[in-house]
Amino acid sequence: MTTARSAGLLLFRRTGKDVEVLLGHMGGPFFARRDAGAWTVVKGEYDPAEPAWDAARREFEEELGLPPPDGEAVPLGGVRQSGGKVVTAWAVEADLDPASVVPGTFTMEWPPRSGRTQEFPELDRVAWFPLDRARELIVSAQTAFLDRLAEHSV
Repeated sequence: MTTARSAGLLLFRRTGKDVEVLLGHMGGPFFARRDAGAWTVVKGEYDPAEPAWDAARREFEEELGLPPPDGEAVPLGGVRQSGGKVVTAWAVEADLDPASVVPGTFTMEWPPRSGRTQEFPELDRVAWFPLDRARELIVSAQTAFLDRLAEHSV
């Protein structure tokens, strides 16, 4: 069995003494009414033949409909999520207006066993959060990225 791999970009901006990060709320019916644990680094799966950095930039554009920002990429390493997926991320200092996002979509059978398919946004919204609030909302394994960013941006 091959381990699923995702790569992503964690945008951050400085607001006075604080740092904020841009997170995406996972789209689709499973996360519609959830907040805690339903926010994520902007990321997506990639084939092992594709370099993770290239995948992170490609996925950013696919997920948000915007080109990835230029700027120094701070490697945040990888984490293994509870389902086994390995996520690798880089932090990039940049600003982005969440209203400018045009999310990518996916199709799935919904309701289950109905034979009908529906289209849902990959991320149904994106927002900026201070690190403390982001820790409360992000997928638990990804809190390591916030800790690593905090060590870098101090």
